[in-house]
Amino acid sequence: MGAIDKLTLNKLLKLGVDRGVSDIHFQVGGPPCYRIKGELLKSKFDVLTPEATMSIAQILLQGREVDLNRLFVEQDSSYSILGISRFRVSIFRQRGNIGIIMRVVPFQIKEIEDLNLPPVIRDISNTRRGLIIVTGATGMGKSTTIASIIDHINKTRQAHIVTIEDPVEFLFENKKSVITQREVGTDTLTYQDAMMAVLRQDPDVIMLGELRDAETANICLKAAETGHLVVTSLHTPNAISTIKRYTGFFDPVRESMFLSRLAECLQAVVSLRLVRRADGSGVLPAVEIMRVTHTLQECISDTNRHHEIMEHIAKGRDIYGMQTFDQHLLELVKKKLISVEVAKTAASRPDEIQRALLLE
Repeated sequence: MGAIDKLTLNKLLKLGVDRGVSDIHFQVGGPPCYRIKGELLKSKFDVLTPEATMSIAQILLQGREVDLNRLFVEQDSSYSILGISRFRVSIFRQRGNIGIIMRVVPFQIKEIEDLNLPPVIRDISNTRRGLIIVTGATGMGKSTTIASIIDHINKTRQAHIVTIEDPVEFLFENKKSVITQREVGTDTLTYQDAMMAVLRQDPDVIMLGELRDAETANICLKAAETGHLVVTSLHTPNAISTIKRYTGFFDPVRESMFLSRLAECLQAVVSLRLVRRADGSGVLPAVEIMRVTHTLQECISDTNRHHEIMEHIAKGRDIYGMQTFDQHLLELVKKKLISVEVAKTAASRPDEIQRALLLE
């Protein structure tokens, strides 16, 4: 397959959207691939050549001045097809050639319940100040979950919401709130520049696409400490690792101080793992939820008590709506939404899943 024009590319993308794909892969030496219901499947199109992927990248960059012929290329962008969908774009080199992976970002933002998230996420979304962190591996639904939280705020509060993203994914329309969306590389040079400026932009809610360094992590704390609500994400698997990663941005000598600040600001950690449905119809999220109570503040502040955190999360289910992954996985098994095998594979402690089912 030689160079690809915009019309052909849009047809390939529309076909994927119509079939409900989550991701589309373009790599030299194989045909375009679609991820459908968690499975990566090869399309029936021709094998892609270096010329084909280069032409796709040029279309996706939409005239941005990026030298795709240089030795190293790592470029994030976004792309839209009117009336079809938006896409988050990652352009990179693999084995010397250009590769592209595109994540489908629907125009319509789903409600919290439509995402099969626990109802307590709605209560967390009503938080007025502090820090909310959504975590999970790549592709686990962090951006979608954050978008549903921001959209809930947009529908229910008269607030100024500022988002800082790389790139902008979901497009928000002003409802009760006024939303300012800023894209790194287009509207601001770096995350750090945007975060330094955001507190002068009269925000009530700040959404930072991803925590990447000490400077942005520190500004997030400052914003939360001064009465703003900050919603962001981290590539961490659970609440305990999130606390460790956050404080790991800073000088270990000052760990105790930052743990105390984090304990005071942190409102909730929502961690996601997508698991396959029992009927094979797709995936749904298993969710760990930590809401920071006074007891959990004390545990977060003291590294010697971090081992107690999971116990308090498990005990806080009935009163605060907290839950561990294993509690939620067990619930999904009982509802016959996922199989025992899937639950054990995704569980933090597979033996406990088996034991709980035997006791049932």
